[in-house]
Amino acid sequence: MKTTLLIAAMAAAGAAQAETAGATLYARHCAVCHGIDGAGSGPMAGVLVIKPADLTALASSNGGIFPTARVVARIDGQEALVSHGSPMPVYGPFFEGPKMRIILEDGEQLRASAPVALLVEHLKQLQD
Repeated sequence: MKTTLLIAAMAAAGAAQAETAGATLYARHCAVCHGIDGAGSGPMAGVLVIKPADLTALASSNGGIFPTARVVARIDGQEALVSHGSPMPVYGPFFEGPKMRIILEDGEQLRASAPVALLVEHLKQLQD
């Protein structure tokens, strides 16, 4: 019983640390345009030609399912974004790192850098 509780506590601590790391990356690299709440109203939003996306509505605009693969592709530069003027990430090396597995909605697996995986997990927490 003690072992089970210890493992559960360690997993919870790891999840909390991962969320904190994802939130920190988001605040440092994304919030200036998308806003700290992810709604697209960051301090730079008013001067951009194309309004930043409301990142809190990613799941609701996709039939209630968070589009993990699409989000990873946009963050890591596989899918260019016109609104950024260049492929993401505009911060290049900041989103590089060891690869992690992400389990997609359909059970398939996707590999992404650790910073991208942390950002994706944070964005999941921002959903309405």
